[in-house]
Amino acid sequence: MTDAPAHAGIGLIRVPVGLVVLVGAPASGKTSFVRALIARRQIDAETVVSSDEIRAELFGDPPAEADSDAVDARIFEERDRRIIARLAAGRSAVAESTNVTPQARARLLTIARRFNAPVTMLRFTDEVTDLLQQHVERGRPDVTAADVRAYAAIMTRDASAGQLRSEGAAAVHDVPGRRQGVTPAEAAERFTFC
Repeated sequence: MTDAPAHAGIGLIRVPVGLVVLVGAPASGKTSFVRALIARRQIDAETVVSSDEIRAELFGDPPAEADSDAVDARIFEERDRRIIARLAAGRSAVAESTNVTPQARARLLTIARRFNAPVTMLRFTDEVTDLLQQHVERGRPDVTAADVRAYAAIMTRDASAGQLRSEGAAAVHDVPGRRQGVTPAEAAERFTFC
């Protein structure tokens, strides 16, 4: 990873080397945010471990196989393998998937503990109406509006900042988005990765 740009000022949110867990419903801006981080050279592309990209690598885009428990298990086994490799080498990993359930986060926290890596959780907390608008704009056929609503409800119920801290996150930060009038690039400017 590279340092923040020279013009970065005081008030940046520092994210230490370790595991960064993105937490948000589909269409909440997680991918746009990490793309902005990469474009700004705040992180390397290899730092991001995306379940969507792994799904495309293993099963095609759109997926050639129907979603099933076996397909999801294979995707998340590969995701975990990649995260473990990065943490074992003393590098950061950004887990880019929804991670809205305590079970999904517990799996990642367990991996981080094996390497004594701090966990920073970044929450994407858009309102359902914004999520649905973004969902329509991105046009992903493998995720329905009902899926977006369901993930948003789980996020509201199970992913408060307090809940994430109680699970073991060293730090929890909300990433601003459309509701706050902030673009992904502007949100990325607010963070620096050590």
